[in-house]
Amino acid sequence: MNTFSPAVGDGPGDRISVRERLDAERRDTEARIAALHGDFDAIVEANALVAVDDEHDPEGSSTAFERAHTASLLARARDHLAEVDRALERLERGDYGRCERCREPIPPGRLEVRPAATTCVRCAAGTGR
Repeated sequence: MNTFSPAVGDGPGDRISVRERLDAERRDTEARIAALHGDFDAIVEANALVAVDDEHDPEGSSTAFERAHTASLLARARDHLAEVDRALERLERGDYGRCERCREPIPPGRLEVRPAATTCVRCAAGTGR
């Protein structure tokens, strides 16, 4: 059963376009994860070479904050990668572009901005059915 959203398009070209967009989003997210891993490793390595007193750091921000901030960005990027992978799975099943709550089509503009979106704007705002 193909429930591919008419908001996205039923033709093979439309599915290919969506897949290309999701694949590009996946590649960008993987690159961001790799860069953040590098940043995190550099922070840890730099701190291993010197005795750092985070409380009295003359540079201002603490290295603990930098580590925590980078770790948080890394976790968000990993979560986004998982969202993109789930969007690719929905595309394969044929229900990409449908709101998971109300089952209405997700507007193409929302999917353009957030290709891994699972809800329409109304349901995302909490005003859906």
